[in-house]
Amino acid sequence: MVKTDAEWKKILTPEQFRIAREKGTERAFTGEYYKHSEVGSYMCVACGLELFSSTTKYDSKSGWPSFWQPANNKAIGTESDGTLGMRRTEVICSRCGSHLGHVFDDGPKPTGLRYCINSASLSFKKATKSQEEPKGK
Repeated sequence: MVKTDAEWKKILTPEQFRIAREKGTERAFTGEYYKHSEVGSYMCVACGLELFSSTTKYDSKSGWPSFWQPANNKAIGTESDGTLGMRRTEVICSRCGSHLGHVFDDGPKPTGLRYCINSASLSFKKATKSQEEPKGK
């Protein structure tokens, strides 16, 4: 999915554009989804691709929404990030290339990964009542 900056600016807020398209970050403990606990899916704010499920979200105490696994490994991509004098692994949306955050290897089992994601790079789709109930009931 390729759009010009002008096209992205028409669909994203200035904060969303700064973070998702210019690889910015939000201040720790300030994002809309940091303490969010509803059941559903976290989507890319720019293109709507499902990125993470609420079932893999956990409180890493890092100040950003954290997940131990993407909804689908094909939904995200990674790139080496050497900005700010650090070696990190950037997480991007595989459909539109938006910056989501970073992944670290200090997460919980079973993956040992911590996807540290900016709230401004996400939107949320609440699960329907039938999706919330255990199967077979």
